Amino acid sequence: MTDPERRAMARARWLGASVLGTTSPNPAVGAVVLAADGTVAGEGATQPPGGAHAEVWALAAAGERARGGTAVVTLEPCAHTGRTGPCADALIAAGVARVVVAVPEPTELAAGGADRLRAAGIDVEVGVEQDEAELGALGPWLTGVREHRPQVVWKVAATLDGRVAAADGSSRWITGEQARAAVHRLRATCDAVVVGSGTAVTDDPQLTVRDADGRDAERQPLRVVVDRRGRLPEGARVLDDAAPTLVSRAADPAELLAELYDRDVRRVLLEGGPTLAAAFLRAGLVDEAVVHLAPKLLGAGPALVGDLGISSIADALSFETVEILPMGGDVQLRLLPTRHTGARQSVLEGS
Repeated sequence: MTDPERRAMARARWLGASVLGTTSPNPAVGAVVLAADGTVAGEGATQPPGGAHAEVWALAAAGERARGGTAVVTLEPCAHTGRTGPCADALIAAGVARVVVAVPEPTELAAGGADRLRAAGIDVEVGVEQDEAELGALGPWLTGVREHRPQVVWKVAATLDGRVAAADGSSRWITGEQARAAVHRLRATCDAVVVGSGTAVTDDPQLTVRDADGRDAERQPLRVVVDRRGRLPEGARVLDDAAPTLVSRAADPAELLAELYDRDVRRVLLEGGPTLAAAFLRAGLVDEAVVHLAPKLLGAGPALVGDLGISSIADALSFETVEILPMGGDVQLRLLPTRHTGARQSVLEGS
């Protein structure tokens, strides 16, 4: 790749991330069109279902400057007609000379875009910075394609000694304002936010997304309460009209994720308590962890995760730290699991 193409690919990944949570069940794709002289002519990201794909949006912004230029896109342009026409055909019609792709199309339905472009005489390069793109905004969609379930992000806030609440049950506020604002930004990238009935009853959270001014955002993810025993009271805040809510009787994490996948959910934020977190971790169904650590000590109170069935340090779940970010007085850790427990059934109770 040329330097302009590398910069364009980084920008395309950012564009995809900017619409994460708004495109499901479609992938969150970013695209940048470079003019023949290497300058940016247009850019775009996938619109909500039924809207234009990233390439079409970027081509519309570029206009005639796309002719003889390069399209840089995070996912191989599609070759099929769905709610919109094939993006490969749009690139051919625009007269681009080169297409640089991060992730090859993994589905049979939309595959063939690169071949169609090459047949039209366009230079195509596929697999450029593929790992970075797959770990970014395309991750939820790719998880759905490969595993037929949503991607799961576990979010937890804890003290330095791993407590999520004090011995008296109080937990507001473990972390400061910056970390709490980051949680709202994280929720906005997800299709659903999941808690257990224990968290819903004890904390009575609303689970909405609020902007920097404290106002409810226009788009709200689905609120999900796992309540197998009918514990959720009628007046719970999670049942208000600020956002849609699903009360699920799912018996285990796999059943819950199947239920949400059928509702076109592709990215789940797991915000429940220690029991719910343990159920997902034991089942090997956590794809990413976002941990907010506050510089506080409690010495007692519930731990950040429940029993994982691990008795030896050799069997410990392990994670790769991919980001450490200061947030005021707190620290945010972004972690990817490198080893799971291997257990596939964990009952959802209590959390």
